[in-house]
Amino acid sequence: MNGLADLEEDDRRLTRRMAHWTSPLARQLLPAVESAAERTKLWWGAAAVMSAVGGYRERKAAVVGLAGMGVAELVSNAVCKQLYERRRPPKELIPHEDVHDRPDSSSFPSGHTAAAVGFTAALAATCPGWGAACAVPAVAVAVERVHSGAHYPSDVAVGAVVGLASALLVRRAPGLWLRRLL
Repeated sequence: MNGLADLEEDDRRLTRRMAHWTSPLARQLLPAVESAAERTKLWWGAAAVMSAVGGYRERKAAVVGLAGMGVAELVSNAVCKQLYERRRPPKELIPHEDVHDRPDSSSFPSGHTAAAVGFTAALAATCPGWGAACAVPAVAVAVERVHSGAHYPSDVAVGAVVGLASALLVRRAPGLWLRRLL
C-alpha cells in the first residue's frame, strides 16, 4: 500500500513542477496545442492533409490513424473513465489561470493523450514519416494536459498505453478477423 501512496505523491510533485513552467514558449505553445487537439480537430486535420497531398498509402494511413484514435477515445472515455473515478489535480498545485478550464469528467486516463497516441501510432506503421511528424504534437498534447492541471502524469501515461494498445488492435484486428473466418 505504501507504494501506491508514493506513486500518488510523485504524481502530485511532478504535476506541480510541470505546472510551474513559466517559459514563454510553454505559455504560448501549450494552450495553442490544447486548442488544436480539442475535439480531435488536430488529428482530423492531419488526416485530411495526408489524404489531400498523398497517395493511396497516405489515405490508408489516415483512415487507420482515425480508427486508432476512435478506438482509443472509446476505451479511455467510455470504459476507463467510467470504471475509475479520479479527481483532477487540485487547483493549489496549478499556479496559472488555465486551471479554471478543466473538464468535470474523471481525470483517469487522459482521453486527449489516448487519442493523440492512438492516431499517431496507428498511422506510423504505414507512413513512418507522417508518424514522426504527428509524434511531435502528440507529445505536446501529453505535456499540455499536465501543465494545464487537467491530468496527473500517471493519467497521461495510462492514456498513452491505451492509445498504443488501440493502435495495435486496429492494425492487427483485420488479420485476426480474417483468420477466424477462414
